[in-house]
Parts: sequence; structure tokens; C-alpha cells
Amino acid sequence: MNLIRVILSVIFPPLAVIDKGCGSIIITALLTCAGWVPGVLAALIILNRCEYEEEY
Repeated sequence: MNLIRVILSVIFPPLAVIDKGCGSIIITALLTCAGWVPGVLAALIILNRCEYEEEY
């Protein structure tokens, strides 16, 4: 994860995962509507998971 993505996840979580697929954007947007903290956590988890999968 780079610093810009982490800052985007805190400010507007769906924007941080925009290139990870439609499902990730929808899940993050729904969780952000439900509450800001779940949206931020989902965005950080998605970004961390995708970075981990790219290494292997």
C-alpha cells in the first residue's frame, strides 16, 4: 500500500479501491454508507489483500 491510497481510504474509501473491481467498490460504498469506520476498514483490507496477492 502506498501513502496516497491509505489517505484516500481514510477520506473517501470507495475512491481508494476504484481499480480493484466493481464488487470491491460496491462493498466499500455500502459499508461506508452504513458507517465510516467499516468502510475504511474494508478499503484497507481490500488494498492489503490485493497487494499480498500480487506478490505471489
